This record gives sequence, structure tokens and C-alpha cells, in this order.
Amino acid sequence: MNLITVGLGIFFILYGITTFVLRLYKPSFFWKLEPMKQKWGEKRGYYVHVFSYSILPVILGIVYTVLGVRG
Repeated sequence: MNLITVGLGIFFILYGITTFVLRLYKPSFFWKLEPMKQKWGEKRGYYVHVFSYSILPVILGIVYTVLGVRG
């Protein structure tokens, strides 16, 4: 087991979950959201932002954690 990789995985998972929860309760916290909406449109900009800052870190965190546990 590689503890550094597991730690990074857990960090990414927590980061993704935290950004998802903040998005629900305090959407004004994300200052990059409005420029993304202006660049790609209202819906697409929102989805790109959610994917980039919430979903992708959770997926990456799961991969890192599994790799770290395997060694």
C-alpha cells in the first residue's frame, strides 16, 4: 500500500464532494463559473464547470485510492 497515493486519492475525493456541496448551498463562491457560462453558454458552461471541478476530481480520487491500495 502506498500511503501517499491513497492520501492524494482521498484528498481529491473530498475536494470533489466539497465543491459539489458548495455548489448547492453557495453557488456564488465559484468565481470561474460565470466566465465559463459566458464562453460556452449557460447550460454547457455550467456542465463543464461541474464536470471539471466536482466529477473529475472524484473519479481521479477513486482511481488514485485504488492504485494506492494495490501498491
